[in-house]
Amino acid sequence: MKIVRVRIAGDEIAYGAVEEEGIRVHVGSPFVAWEPTEAIIPFTEAQLLSPVFPTKIVCVGKNYADHAAEMGSELPSDPIIFIKPATAVIGPDTPIVLPPDSEEVHHEVELAVVIGKVTRNVAAEDVGPHILGYTAANDVTARDLQRADGQWARAKGFDTFCPLGPAIETELDPRGLKVRCTVNGEIRQEGNTEDMVFGVAELVEFISRVMTLLPGDVVLTGTPAGVGPIEAGDIVEVNIERIGSVRNPVVAGR
Repeated sequence: MKIVRVRIAGDEIAYGAVEEEGIRVHVGSPFVAWEPTEAIIPFTEAQLLSPVFPTKIVCVGKNYADHAAEMGSELPSDPIIFIKPATAVIGPDTPIVLPPDSEEVHHEVELAVVIGKVTRNVAAEDVGPHILGYTAANDVTARDLQRADGQWARAKGFDTFCPLGPAIETELDPRGLKVRCTVNGEIRQEGNTEDMVFGVAELVEFISRVMTLLPGDVVLTGTPAGVGPIEAGDIVEVNIERIGSVRNPVVAGR
């Protein structure tokens, strides 16, 4: 099943499920209880939002060997985690706003894990039932600020720096998925989740030993090599096999 969030009338927002005819609107939330309605929104009329609005986004650094190499780093012995704020989240077609504080903002395509229920101290072999599904993410990064600060909160935390979407795919094996990022149609990143240093179950186990993951929280699993700059006027698109693409224009902030 592909789960989406849509704007259905004015400021009203609802979850829906993708069907052949369009998006079937549901009442409630897939994290608690939801029921289908009779309403179906045609795809041409659907305004997709980020498929989830988490309390936090827990990100994993240097989880692909080729990306660690291009950053001049050794592979970590344990996952390196950091947090992006929920206010960084945007959905498809919403602009990524370049902050005036930075002169070097990069794209980073990532597989995102959507947590389905309260997760604390869960062993890797028990992680499966705690995952609602997967979506695509762009871990937008102000690379110059990352270098200047020596830590990643500011560089990763600007508003609009976490595009998510287009849907949460609930029936998916996260292993062996192709990941890709294009800028203005030019391929910048191509990788495969098979190359992750730490797999999804290992990551959720590790993170849940540190902090409680709540329903709707998102784990970003790292990016392959090829990260690079984006500029005002660009169109950035990240794609995860079997999930779909998130496309965002880039605009200058002020």
